[in-house]
Amino acid sequence: MDRRTFLTLDGGLLVAPLAAGAQEARKVARIGYLEIEVSPGDAGLQAFLQQLRDLGYVEGRNLQIEYRDAKRNPERFPALAAELVALNVDVIVAGGGTLGAMAAKKATGTIPIVFPLVGDPVEDGLVNSLARPGGNLTGSSLLAQSVEKLLELLKLAAPAIRRVALLLKPDAAPARTIADNISAAERAAQALGVRLQVVEARHPQDFDRAFSDMNKAHAEGLVVLVTPVFATASRRLADLAIANRLPTMFSLREFVVVGGLMSYGPSRAELFRRTASYVDKILKGAKPADLPIEQPTKFELVLNLKTAKALGLTISPSLLARADQVIE
Repeated sequence: MDRRTFLTLDGGLLVAPLAAGAQEARKVARIGYLEIEVSPGDAGLQAFLQQLRDLGYVEGRNLQIEYRDAKRNPERFPALAAELVALNVDVIVAGGGTLGAMAAKKATGTIPIVFPLVGDPVEDGLVNSLARPGGNLTGSSLLAQSVEKLLELLKLAAPAIRRVALLLKPDAAPARTIADNISAAERAAQALGVRLQVVEARHPQDFDRAFSDMNKAHAEGLVVLVTPVFATASRRLADLAIANRLPTMFSLREFVVVGGLMSYGPSRAELFRRTASYVDKILKGAKPADLPIEQPTKFELVLNLKTAKALGLTISPSLLARADQVIE
């Protein structure tokens, strides 16, 4: 029996009130973490955990994280989101892009949800507006994957290309969002004087067929609209691009680290740091409805010179000077 809790007085027991600090120490934040693939080495996850530690949350002390791994299969998102709702966690981090966020939204209208990155959350029906989300979701948005910029930079790296393939996952977002990306790519291709070929892949198992279609159409370059599903097979996608001698532009640096030619896009680590900050605000009483959707402000250009050499490309000094990171 803890004498700080129970005091003996005239042979009886008097229950002493617990100090407010002790009560506070017993509070444990419970976070549900939903992702297409949960990997300890993931830069996003590590940045998320580090930011939580910087904010005073320590797993095993005042923080408990319930991880739910879709094992690279987005069709598992609804069931996994339902599991987190059943656990009554304090907040759900809905990774996995738009598909993960939509599954979490369908699973609960009350538990706060934070998405690290989706496309257009208003068009996709996740929130009412960017400034005032109005429901139980908030997070970061990339309204378009800046496909025009991806094509422009690819053309600068490989000026001779005349036919470019656009690889996308057709069910990664609502049909209108996909159509908007394709329209933007077509306009950019026309402005750059290149012909565009749209190639679809729903799963990594479709990559071989997709590259076969590109070869049949005599594609000379490739732009990949990265999705969480594609990211689970980043090395294979990068290897296929090299094997088929296609200069390729990605929208995440992780593809370049494993051998892709180049990327232009937001920092995944920074996105997940921002996610942790959202979670902290919600745990302290803020409502997702009142937390504006943020958009990335820093975009990184990353080049892999080893891959450029393998493809027979000489990257111009002006493009090299614009790069935030050069891998040699």
